[in-house]
Amino acid sequence: MSFSFSRWQPALLFDTLAMLLVHLLFAGTALAQLQGRVGPTTSTAAKRAVKVCSVLDHGATASQSSDIGPALVAAFSACKSGGIIYVPPGEYGMSTWVSLSGGSGWALQLDGIIYRTGTAGGNMIYIEKAKDVEIFSSTSQGAIQGNGFEYHKDGKNGCRILRLAHVDSFSIHDIAIVDSPLFHLFMDTVTNGEVYNLIIRGGNKGGLDGIDVSGANMWLHDIEVSNRDECVTIKNPSQYMLIENIYCNWSGGCAMGSLGGTDIDIHNIHFDKVYSANCNQMFMIKSNGGAGTVHDCSFTSFLGRHNAYTLDIDANWSQLKKQSGDGVLFRDLNFTGWHGSCSDGNRRAPINVMCPDAKPCYNIHLSDFAVWTEAGSREVYKCSNAYGEGGCLKGGGSGGASLAAYAVTTVTVASAPSGWNAPTMAADLTTLGLSSSIPIPAVPTSFFPGATPYSKLAGGAAASSAAAKDSGK
Repeated sequence: MSFSFSRWQPALLFDTLAMLLVHLLFAGTALAQLQGRVGPTTSTAAKRAVKVCSVLDHGATASQSSDIGPALVAAFSACKSGGIIYVPPGEYGMSTWVSLSGGSGWALQLDGIIYRTGTAGGNMIYIEKAKDVEIFSSTSQGAIQGNGFEYHKDGKNGCRILRLAHVDSFSIHDIAIVDSPLFHLFMDTVTNGEVYNLIIRGGNKGGLDGIDVSGANMWLHDIEVSNRDECVTIKNPSQYMLIENIYCNWSGGCAMGSLGGTDIDIHNIHFDKVYSANCNQMFMIKSNGGAGTVHDCSFTSFLGRHNAYTLDIDANWSQLKKQSGDGVLFRDLNFTGWHGSCSDGNRRAPINVMCPDAKPCYNIHLSDFAVWTEAGSREVYKCSNAYGEGGCLKGGGSGGASLAAYAVTTVTVASAPSGWNAPTMAADLTTLGLSSSIPIPAVPTSFFPGATPYSKLAGGAAASSAAAKDSGK
């Protein structure tokens, strides 16, 4: 677990300190996954006290037939050195994309809904080289609707919705990102950030990633993703990230990769409390050739049902073109507390650990793994070039050139393991659209069975009053 001082209100500060004390007493080992504070360094109230730049004062009209793009850029220019760029409640069209570059101590308060109406590629909203930034809805009802179905019904893709690059000390929270023509939220080389109380709902096809992130010292928590590709995925390079209370609800599932290139450096990543339903996998690490290392990562408390794959490490992933190099080294990885069911454990092994011939994995630990098949009466575990303990891993080996490659070995499980039957979530989807408009969902208040979100929704009586006051300025 970890903590954040990104919102400096006294009540939240007290709750945060109490949470920190509990974690120190009972879960101290996970604290090492973050290195210092995350989130904005200036409170929302302090930003508002400097200046509020409403898009309505810069030419915007609350109409889907309008274009909020120029007004958003103008409001940003007026508030980029400190203040709130404010999108009041209402519906806004967006036909020109915006690049918000630089600045410090600013926030984008999205209380309205922005609808994509333009047809350009690239990124609807691109934020780069900024510091001390907050992107949020004070009512928890703000959203960006990408209307991706207009592309997908013809088998095409379009733009990303939101991209951040080289942004430091920031947060994104209490908004919905819906039906992107391509990726939904892409965070590239970001640091000291917090993403929470977020819902992403996309179309039922590949290439519509939910969240992709690379960088350092990131806390992602209390997030729901529905699509047919990445749920929350770690990209290269990444270090010291904590990802917890994640709800992959009819999605591709969480992952690392794909790991292309010869400079792979991913370490000290901790996934905890991930619930996956109707996904391609519960977690996958995917590479094909390349070089570098993934090390000192842990994956704890995974629950799921009706997923095609479960734990899948594939160093020969055929959907990635073979990269130069002998392969990425996977070492010192811990998987514990995995429960639930998979679609067909005999056809797709719930433990599938395929490591490179020239770089066998080592110090891989599997424990408390209880996943049972929904089809048939047996399942198999498959391992190759993988050393450690648990499942089908080969014992012994502590790394180095002395580790020998070995062919695929299997372990057959002929009866249901004890404790496999995991709880479900009431909001589990049974279908997901593609060729028609996807309704904007509410930001949920539950993301993992039995787990309480770390932060209450921003929306509520106090938040609504503040929003009404701002909208009447």
